[in-house]
Amino acid sequence: MAFRTEPTYPHGRAPGTAILLCNLGTPDAPTPAALRRYLAEFLGDHRVVEIPKPIWWLILHGIILRVRPAKSAAKYATIWTPEGSPLKVWTEKQAQQLQGWLHQQGHQVTVRYAMRYGNPSIAAQLDALKAEGATRVLVLPAYPQYSGTTTASVFDAVYTWAAQVRSLPELRFVNRYHDDAGYIAALAQRIRAHWQQHGRPEQLVLSFHGVPERTLHLGDPYHCECHKTARLLAQELELTKEQYRVTFQSRFGKAKWLEPYTEPTLVALAQAGVKRVDVACPGFTSDCLETLEEIAQEGREAFLHAGGQEFHYIPCLNDTPAWIEALGQLAQRHLAGWPTQEPADAQALAASRAAAQSLGAPR
Repeated sequence: MAFRTEPTYPHGRAPGTAILLCNLGTPDAPTPAALRRYLAEFLGDHRVVEIPKPIWWLILHGIILRVRPAKSAAKYATIWTPEGSPLKVWTEKQAQQLQGWLHQQGHQVTVRYAMRYGNPSIAAQLDALKAEGATRVLVLPAYPQYSGTTTASVFDAVYTWAAQVRSLPELRFVNRYHDDAGYIAALAQRIRAHWQQHGRPEQLVLSFHGVPERTLHLGDPYHCECHKTARLLAQELELTKEQYRVTFQSRFGKAKWLEPYTEPTLVALAQAGVKRVDVACPGFTSDCLETLEEIAQEGREAFLHAGGQEFHYIPCLNDTPAWIEALGQLAQRHLAGWPTQEPADAQALAASRAAAQSLGAPR
């Protein structure tokens, strides 16, 4: 693999620190053509589908990409906003507000966001950060629970980029934060705020994205980390074991995935006489197709059709202040040891300039 052509090394440039907030991805538009490009990249990742490549290539390009794009585009159209995909909108806001929070703490850090699949790509954003002088980059996935299908795939994309770069920045990676106190507190605050406005349900369903069951047996910690998140969140909310359930959604294909599945659980609850359920999705830090369409639309319809009377979807963390602060504190811990704050003399100079400008004095 050949190295990329890079500009001449910039002698004398001050080193810079950056954070790359990485989410799963989204199509560029709710159209079959855009979905075909997106799904080809997403489902073509060996981390996502662990089937021998020649066999999977025939299935993917011969069947799935001929049928699924139009169906997926119709679903995306129901949640699309004037600003674009909700996942992209929320991830961008999180990056902006994370940078603002860190700046308030005195950290001169650039924060960008990237998508593992789709745009802006991880490689493109790393190129941009490098061009801007970043010599240290913290890679922060938007996945609280570690999985080879998600977190490791982000790292793969970084390594692939790095393999083509001659002068590499220092790199750090955040693997997981499923049991982070700030993350759990932000989730609890989000749910309590909903209950204060709408009352409490008979059952709280905590729905996580599913993965094939075989990944658990092969050593992936995702299943265990989802259950730990749920347990800690239930403790924070002072719930008994009978008051909440952990489920897994977004099953794809015919293989057995982590159980219990979310929609059948909602149907069973309604058939058992439960009148109201609330559903939260702790594994998603930004609202997206899987929360807004699969849960808030399809899940609602399934529960009500089975005899339930009241269904509430509790939005993701998105850009809530508690989550931005938790994300900031998490980033601070992983940035430890890297110089991110201006020297005292630089701070004093900036303060004097600001004071002079406020007084109208010449600079």
